[in-house]
Amino acid sequence: MKARPVTSQRRLLLSVMQEAEEHLDAKELYRRASERDASISLATVYRNLHVFEKQGLINERHLGQARCYYEMKHLGEHQHLVCESCGQVIEFESPLIRKLVTEVQRKNNFSVTKIELYLEGYCHKCKERKR
Repeated sequence: MKARPVTSQRRLLLSVMQEAEEHLDAKELYRRASERDASISLATVYRNLHVFEKQGLINERHLGQARCYYEMKHLGEHQHLVCESCGQVIEFESPLIRKLVTEVQRKNNFSVTKIELYLEGYCHKCKERKR
C-alpha cells in the first residue's frame, strides 16, 4: 500500500484511539475527535480507520448486535465479553484459548492465523439492574 501523508486529522484520530480506555465505534471516535477539531468529518474517520487497519495499526472487531468496534493492536492475544444491555466491551485473556487452538490445529492439520472469540451476556451493573 502506498504510504499516505500523516495529516493533523490522522494524528488526532490515532491519539484519540490511543487514549481510549474502551473500544470505540466509528461514531464515538468521530464524536471525540470533533470535540478537538470541528472540521473533521465522519467520512474522514471511516477513511482513516480503513487506512489504519491496512497499515496494521488497529484491529476491526465485529462484536455483538452487528456493531463494529476498533482498537489499537495489542501485543498479547485477548478476547472480548460484550454486554447485551449496555454494549460495554471487556477484554479478557485465557490460557485455555491457546490450548484449544493448539489442539484444533493438531487434530485438523490446520494452521490458525486469526482468532476472534467474543462472549455475550450481562456486565456486573446490568446484571444487578435485572434483579
